[in-house]
Amino acid sequence: MNEELIQIGQNAKAAAYKLNLLDTVTKNQILNQFAESLVANTDDILAANQKDVKDANDMPAKFTDRLKLTEQRIKDMATGLQQVAALADPIGNIDKGWTNDAGLLIEKRRVPLGVVAMIFEARPNVTVDASALTFKSGNAVILRGGKEALNSNLALANVLRGVLKKNGLDENAIQILHDTSHATANDLMHLNQYVDVLIPRGGAGLINAVVKNSTVPVIETGAGNCHIYVDKDAEEQMAIDIIVNAKVQRPSVCNAAEKLLIHQDVADQMLPAIAQALADHGVELRGDDRSRAIVPSIKPATDEDWSTEYNDLIMAIKVVDDEQAAIDHINTYSTGHSEVIISDNYQSGQAFLTQIDSACVYVNASTRFTDGFEFGFGAEIGISTQKLHARGPMGLTELTTTKYVIRGNGQVRK
Repeated sequence: MNEELIQIGQNAKAAAYKLNLLDTVTKNQILNQFAESLVANTDDILAANQKDVKDANDMPAKFTDRLKLTEQRIKDMATGLQQVAALADPIGNIDKGWTNDAGLLIEKRRVPLGVVAMIFEARPNVTVDASALTFKSGNAVILRGGKEALNSNLALANVLRGVLKKNGLDENAIQILHDTSHATANDLMHLNQYVDVLIPRGGAGLINAVVKNSTVPVIETGAGNCHIYVDKDAEEQMAIDIIVNAKVQRPSVCNAAEKLLIHQDVADQMLPAIAQALADHGVELRGDDRSRAIVPSIKPATDEDWSTEYNDLIMAIKVVDDEQAAIDHINTYSTGHSEVIISDNYQSGQAFLTQIDSACVYVNASTRFTDGFEFGFGAEIGISTQKLHARGPMGLTELTTTKYVIRGNGQVRK
């Protein structure tokens, strides 16, 4: 085990104990100072980010889009920090209180998880989002970003740590690993003595590797093979607007739509217009035989396409017999992230909502809304696609656990 990493773990554990003593007012003041300091240091942050972008100039566009920072993206991070400050603090909340037969007063109370570690790819915004949410919820955080974003992540973390230090707080509440090697990441996955939960955020390969190898408890996040189903009772222009937004607005992120299913009764009418709208935005279309018979310019899809998260301007299309066929297809190939039905039929919408087994299920809205910021969480630690503890966009409450506080007056068990 890496001795330096052990020291980082010890520092995080000590910082977590101190964070648990902070009151809400103090935490909110620090979060607002985080936001001000980010904006004030925009030039330094952008300079660091430009080094990363320059070194990654031969990488795919979907990669550099996630990596690149702009003045607006830094302002958006600052806005997220301010929104987290404005949210209710879950720490100390009592979920339930009661008196048992022995006269004991029992409370189920919200407390921090302790030390949260994150392994993520070239997404510098994760450094700020994770730091904000863990700090507000009383957790220390250890961040291991990808080597491609190291300069950006260090610049952002140093700004936040500087605010902590200036206020006399333990700057080790936020720590970022300078060593981005696979060996150090593997050691972090086994740092059970100090890390309470590990959250991977990135592509399917990263997430699967962490789930497979970690002995620290893992919250699985991120992979988004998201579907849109156009029902026979869909309104055409609404369908076009939603599909284009979900696919095109930011195709590199996990809540972008990757697959389109369309009911056979409206495929002949709607698919040509939908395909043209997507093609106008540079989307490569791949489809089954039935969709290609309607729009011959669609390329043939392979079996692999149905389970692939493209994170790119690519979309696969399938014509289905009915809603149940769409539901069955989605539940077979989905990663459990976000799925949409476009329909004016209430019963069809209800059937879709009930039967689709994903974290977020929509009627007549874009998958792009699956986001902590859009849900009112200020930011998100990730989008959980598992079912234990947390599911969907993870905000403050998902970074807490509970403990029972019991008060008595001399009771002994007979």
